[in-house]
Amino acid sequence: MRFAPAAAALSLCLAMTASISSAGAGSPADPRAAALIAQGQALLDAGETQGAIDAFEAALAVEPGFTPILVDLAAAARQQGLQGKAIRYYREALTRDPGNFAAIAGEGAALVEKGALEKAKRNLATLKSLCGDRCPETQSLQSSIARGAPARLAVETAGENPATN
Repeated sequence: MRFAPAAAALSLCLAMTASISSAGAGSPADPRAAALIAQGQALLDAGETQGAIDAFEAALAVEPGFTPILVDLAAAARQQGLQGKAIRYYREALTRDPGNFAAIAGEGAALVEKGALEKAKRNLATLKSLCGDRCPETQSLQSSIARGAPARLAVETAGENPATN
């Protein structure tokens, strides 16, 4: 009986944690955020990355707990060639939702684009363990790794002289 209040407090804490972690799943509660996300995705598909980033950031301001917005922001950053920024967005998304397949695959692809193939292979192993070989995210990351680092990156790193750096 002495532990009843502590047990009640612990169960309340766990219930709140579970509700907070599931709040990022599904669709945003605010319709304004949903409209901004749709606008951002349309702009991103049209190649207008800055407009898409603006829309996604506005959606994040309206619905800060909605993790998929971070994945969208990361995709826009990758399209701008800002892989480091994209990786930060993916990692924040993974902090909120460690099982987010799109964030794991996206981070892996951004790592490939930066030339960090070994780290990307770790993401691939994580994806394979979570969703298997037939998962679309696994197949996408596998093909990114197979293509390797972009040609411009290979030329840049080949042109560097380690003795002068």
